[in-house]
Amino acid sequence: MKTKQKIILAALELFNEHGERNITTNHIAAHLGISPGNLYYHYRNKQEIIHAIFSVYSDELIDRFTPLQGQHESLTLLKHYLNSIFTLMWKYRFFYANLPEILQRDDKLHTDYIAVQDRLQANLIKIVRAFVELKLLDISEEDMPTISTTLHLVASTWLSYQSAMSLQTRITEQVIHKGMLQMISIVKPVATPIGLEQLELLEEGVQAMHIEGNDI
Repeated sequence: MKTKQKIILAALELFNEHGERNITTNHIAAHLGISPGNLYYHYRNKQEIIHAIFSVYSDELIDRFTPLQGQHESLTLLKHYLNSIFTLMWKYRFFYANLPEILQRDDKLHTDYIAVQDRLQANLIKIVRAFVELKLLDISEEDMPTISTTLHLVASTWLSYQSAMSLQTRITEQVIHKGMLQMISIVKPVATPIGLEQLELLEEGVQAMHIEGNDI
């Protein structure tokens, strides 16, 4: 693995564990066992590292939420997208938890973020449309952007909302499970009988994971 990639992975681990504000480039270098000068050879400052992490995140986000082609069982599709939400929120939780602050101090990153989210929103509408065609959801074409935006809003702000609403700022998998259940609750009122059955199966699975996590 190249040093640049090791720096990104180490920074992501430290940002997630301790919060991005509490980690410096010296912390990252020490964690990797390299000199600060070696780190600066690859990234001039912490902000460049954050940009690199965002680039990796953006590629994964668009890849996971590009509508799947071919024939897939409806439950398989639902599980795929729900699992993608969990994976991204957990893997990049420092970014989700402090999104406004991170974006407000970096105009270039903010511009890039908006461009990626515009692409994501277009894909989300296509995904919702696919679920309508599968007769899992009963939504008019005019209402598709609204429900897509609502789902996007919950996914992108859930961790920062939870941090603001609790004195315990540590993000756990159980906090993300709650967000997944919240998104399922948004879709249930517009589900067809078949779609509701599938969503309830997903809901039971997430609740089981949440209970199991609390027992650990």
